[in-house]
Formats: sequence, structure tokens, C-alpha cells
Amino acid sequence: MEKKDTKIRTSLHPAVEENKILRPSPNNISSAARSLKQGKLIAFPTETVYGLAANAMSDQSVAKVFQVKERPSFNPLIIHFHNIKSAKKFVKFNKHASILAKKFWPGSLTLVLPKKKSCMISLLASAGLDSLAIRVPKNKIARELIKKSGLPIAAPSANISGTISPTTAKHVLQNLPKNNVKILDGGKCKVGIESTIIDLTKKNIFLLRPGGLEISKIEKILGLKILPHKNTSPSRPKSPGQMNFHYAPRIPLRINIKRIVPSEALLSFGKHKYRSFKKELNLSFRGNLKEAASNLFKMLHALDKKKFSSIAVMPIPKKGLGIAINDRLLKASKRKFS
Repeated sequence: MEKKDTKIRTSLHPAVEENKILRPSPNNISSAARSLKQGKLIAFPTETVYGLAANAMSDQSVAKVFQVKERPSFNPLIIHFHNIKSAKKFVKFNKHASILAKKFWPGSLTLVLPKKKSCMISLLASAGLDSLAIRVPKNKIARELIKKSGLPIAAPSANISGTISPTTAKHVLQNLPKNNVKILDGGKCKVGIESTIIDLTKKNIFLLRPGGLEISKIEKILGLKILPHKNTSPSRPKSPGQMNFHYAPRIPLRINIKRIVPSEALLSFGKHKYRSFKKELNLSFRGNLKEAASNLFKMLHALDKKKFSSIAVMPIPKKGLGIAINDRLLKASKRKFS
């Protein structure tokens, strides 16, 4: 059985002297909550990746998120709530949504549901759609921040759009160095990849993005098959994570390699016989997909160095969390280099 996240981590990062990375003390969380009410942005940890938080009901605050991330305004944001009760004020829950929320929240599952007519979430946050992507995070720091702010929080990953997602406070600082955004330091994210997103606005249930919750677990609870969603309109995605290019390092990424060249860095998985490479990091020596998911973005950050010609990635099994890992790697590999 999965252990509950019952403690708030208080580890300090060495960069704390820059006055951007903060201990997640009660005082600092309260101060961050006040900043959100004042229209400022806060970076905070979740169990999936670090998020860039804004008051979801403020057009001005949400606009800052798109500006800081350099994110296309047609790409909707996930709205984070403290609990199911608060989420129900903004969206219409159906039978399936209630079952999944009760079973998997708080946790790494995002539900796309129809908005209520009275919904006060910024239209910019939902990209003008009549639906909303919502979740209740499991990380205790995240939930305390949302609770103390008393707000629904719009929070995409705390990085420049299209780049590797952050799983530590240091990643956020490195990716957003020019922005005066305070970061609550919760250590390394436990899950390490973004939430699974499913669409519950139609008769059938569609998978919009594989993520930290395995699809098979959702299907087992519902007794239904989750259908793949084909994004026929890339300029009008229904949720985050549907862009063809995403999660990319600054150097080329080669996936499902059959050979490696000496100038490359190797991102390996399990045992192998490769020998000629500049550096290696192994997602999981044991071949454990949960461990691999947790390490994915952290290791991509570590290997994203100009001293390597590219990053070569060994094949990852396309089952369980491997589906989400392969989704991230495929999109990251599509970056064009001149």
C-alpha cells in the first residue's frame, strides 16, 4: 500500500540565499498564500512536478502565467483545488467523476468536466472552452497553500513552455531565473511526471494525456475501457500535454536507440551492454517503471549539457507507467534543431 504523504519537507536548497527558494514553513506558506491573493505568482511542489501557481479567478494573474512560461494562450491550464467539495462549486460532476475523485483524489489524476454556468474561473485559464481540467493534488505543501489562499489555483508546470518539466526547486530556479517568482522547496517530486488527464465531457471516456496514474487502474475502478483521444486540432487542445512538441531538452534527444555514439550521453533503463558513451544515468537499474518515472525529468535535466552531442534513450516498456514515460520522450524528441 502506498504510504501517505504526511510530512512537510523542510530541506533547504543552497540557492536559498538568493531569497527565491523558501523553506515550506507555516509562515512561508501563509506568506505565499497572501501573495496569490495579491495577484502574484508562486512556484510550489506537487507530487507530480513543480507548478507555477496563480489565482485562477483573476484574468490578470492567469495572464502572468502565460507570459512567464511563454505559453500559447490556446493551451488550457489545470485548476487545482483543496478538496472535492470546493471543485464541485465550479464544474458539473457526473457518476464517473464522483467515483474517480473519491478513489484517486488527492492524487495525480486530472478530470476534464463541463463548467457550471456560475463558474468564475478565468476564461483565459480554460482557453475559452466550456470545460475545465481539474485536480486535487496529494502533496501536503500544495494542499496547505491552496487551503490557506482560499482560491482555486491555476498551475501549469513551473518552466518555460516546451522545456523539461521541473521536479526540484533548483530546476525551477534554473528555468525561470529572470522572473521574480518565489519557490516553496518541497524537495524532489515523488511521482515525477505530470498527472493523467481523462475527458469526462462525452458519453465515452477519453485519455487526453497518460501520466502518473496508470490507465489500467482507472479502467478497473470504472469497469470501462478508456479510449485514446486523437487531437484533430493541435491549435485547440482540450487539456495540457496535447501539444506535439513538449518536455524537450536543449540538445537533441534520440529515443528507442539500437546503437550509441561516443559523443552522446546515455539515459538507460535496466541492464544493457552499451559501452561507448560520454556519461550514463540509469532511470532504474531494477527495471522498475515507477522509479523510472520519478527519475525521468531529473535525469534529463542532468544530461542536458552542450558537452554531449545528444541524449540517447534506451527503449522503455510500453506498459503501466511506461506509457506515460514514452509519451514524454516521444514529444521531447520532436524538437527541431538547425
